[in-house]
Amino acid sequence: VLYKESVGTGTPTPVTPEMERVKRNQEICSSVLYKENIGKATPTPVTPEMERVKRNQEIISSVLYKENVGKVTPTPITPEMERVKRNQEIISSVLYKENVGQATPTPVTPEMERVKRNQEQISSVAYREGLGKATPSPVTPEMERVKRNQEQISSVLYKEHMAKGTPTPLTPEMERAKRNQENISSVLYSDGFRKQVQGKAAYVLDTPEMRRVRETQKHISTVKYHEDFEKSKGSFTPVVTDPITERVKKNMQDFSDISYRGIQRRVVEMERKRVDQDQENLTG
Repeated sequence: VLYKESVGTGTPTPVTPEMERVKRNQEICSSVLYKENIGKATPTPVTPEMERVKRNQEIISSVLYKENVGKVTPTPITPEMERVKRNQEIISSVLYKENVGQATPTPVTPEMERVKRNQEQISSVAYREGLGKATPSPVTPEMERVKRNQEQISSVLYKEHMAKGTPTPLTPEMERAKRNQENISSVLYSDGFRKQVQGKAAYVLDTPEMRRVRETQKHISTVKYHEDFEKSKGSFTPVVTDPITERVKKNMQDFSDISYRGIQRRVVEMERKRVDQDQENLTG
């Protein structure tokens, strides 16, 4: 307080680009000098003894921290405290939204989509590279039993914390609203399906395993086909012959015979005439 009273009123000066440049140079110089003053150190390996001492220090610090914590008196959470808490959350949400300024929406271009996909792929690759090697452990019957017990305990505790609800009757208006919501959801789902999936093919990698399975399926299909063929060989499928089928069959056969024989007879006659004419020309 006395220090602030002794300080008089000053004249604020604007922060110019030159002042910014000088400030950055000072920070760089300070960083360089700090690194120059640090001497060379000799790294020491982390031995099991050092690990043990470190764990003991952590345990001692935890014990001392708990000893220094005094006894407190728990206070029940009253409805008034719940109301104040909810009001504070609502006020915080309203103030946060008020402080958010107006933004200019930017369209999502194909280039932005491509960059986003590349970033996701890079993140996935980097994440997998950072994963170390793990040792798989078998799931024993004891572990299965403990897992089931934990699930049952969690279910029991969850049901104990659930408060009693007031059942509400299902009115026709609620039924109508429910059906409308289902119809709207179905329409939106269909639109999204048509835009994203319909008309696009699903690409599947052609791996050696898939090629082997495909070849095996072909062999199995061929063997099955030959097996069915050998079973059905020598047998025929009887067909009912009615008068109409007989008449059509006879007409087709007569038409074929007439067409074939008529053309053949005409060809034979023309050939005979040509031979006779040639003979006459030679003798004449």
